[in-house]
Amino acid sequence: MVEADRIKYLNSKDIMDRPDVIYWMQSSQRIEYNHAFEFALESANNLGKNLIVYFGITENYPQANERHYYFMLEGLKEIKRELEKINVRMLILKNSPEAGILKLLNHAAMIVVDRGYLKHEISWRSHVAEASDCSVVQVETNVIVPVEAASSKEEYSAATLRRKLEKIKERFLNVIKETEYMGAYETDKNFPKEIDIEDVDAAIAKLNIDKSVGQISQMHGGTLEAKARLEVFLKERLYKFDSKRNDPSEEYCSNLSPYLHFGQISPLYVYLKVLNYQISSAEMAEGRKAFLEELFVRRELAMNFVYYNKNYDSYECLPEWALKTLSKHSDDRRAYIYETKDFEFAKTHDEYWNAAQLELLKYGKMHGYMRMYWGKKILEWSETPQSAYDMALYLNNKYEIDGRDPNGFAGIAWCFGKHDRPWGEREIFGNVRCMVYSGLKRKFNMAKYVQKLEPFSHI
Repeated sequence: MVEADRIKYLNSKDIMDRPDVIYWMQSSQRIEYNHAFEFALESANNLGKNLIVYFGITENYPQANERHYYFMLEGLKEIKRELEKINVRMLILKNSPEAGILKLLNHAAMIVVDRGYLKHEISWRSHVAEASDCSVVQVETNVIVPVEAASSKEEYSAATLRRKLEKIKERFLNVIKETEYMGAYETDKNFPKEIDIEDVDAAIAKLNIDKSVGQISQMHGGTLEAKARLEVFLKERLYKFDSKRNDPSEEYCSNLSPYLHFGQISPLYVYLKVLNYQISSAEMAEGRKAFLEELFVRRELAMNFVYYNKNYDSYECLPEWALKTLSKHSDDRRAYIYETKDFEFAKTHDEYWNAAQLELLKYGKMHGYMRMYWGKKILEWSETPQSAYDMALYLNNKYEIDGRDPNGFAGIAWCFGKHDRPWGEREIFGNVRCMVYSGLKRKFNMAKYVQKLEPFSHI
């Protein structure tokens, strides 16, 4: 049974006398631990309808490129195979998602959709709800606690949201019991032409997308891969996550963020796996506590931010104190000012920053602590704080596999003062927290980190 707080009726229209319940899969690209899929399946069973899972592949997804499409299609290929095992038809159309679902209206008794928090995701769902003649139901499944249940406003910091989440989280920590599908595999001949993704390379070749940034051979999409990475993290890294997660020279991060971004693994599933993992030491207990803080509080703070702050993708999202102090210091002399190509291809004077950017170019994912340093230095080496903000967003969204994500927008904003407090005043940064080269060198084995990325310095 899906909790009522996760369910929102996007229109007041009736369930129609048509053959299928359609689950419009968008932000939650999985069938395991997917409240929206379970709601759609239960609805199909209760109504005596067949279930169809629809996914629309737009060639114009904002700021997406071949790197992102490869990862996504690998996951979708896995989903289609898994759905066939339980007798559910999946339709993958080369269409803007909100346009493609409307082509299926003549089949739809009702439409169920998962929830997204970015402006274009909200707009797509609103358009479909208005244009449809049947009931459209949104089911929230990419957070542990639904955003509006957690808070009715934008939260100032992790501390303010944490208090609210802790009070109500137990209501939402329920194991999802998979429902057996009672319908049939839909074989209607009048469906629009599908895109074949069985051969991902061939499918990518047929898409008119930005191919300037290639796939990441070291990281593949899909729920099975996500679960395998989670198991490695639990067995080999959780015990030192608290003490070592900030060290870029070590490998103690979970590397789950790309999978969470595409909805290929459920945050609830991850939370329960980590929460129930057998703890054998005090160090491991601290690692678990630190990881759940990042997965739950910090991640859902990002969702709160993009949902309630309509300027989440621009400099104007920053708190008033940060805007004021950065404006005051906007004319401060910069020792270095770099152009786009210098930032993009890691051509600055700072070997640590260059290594972080090379990590992003090569692996599509930067170590979390280095991303904070990376963002702070872009602010320090740009003509204005506004241009720095735009540059950080551009690089993050273009090269991170999990770019264009609430966590990405919140992470960039944090570098400029969001979800933080004022610090001691200094040049360029004003009261915004700064990070320095000497601090990295003192805390970590940075030579080891740089050496790891040196083979890619020709990029």
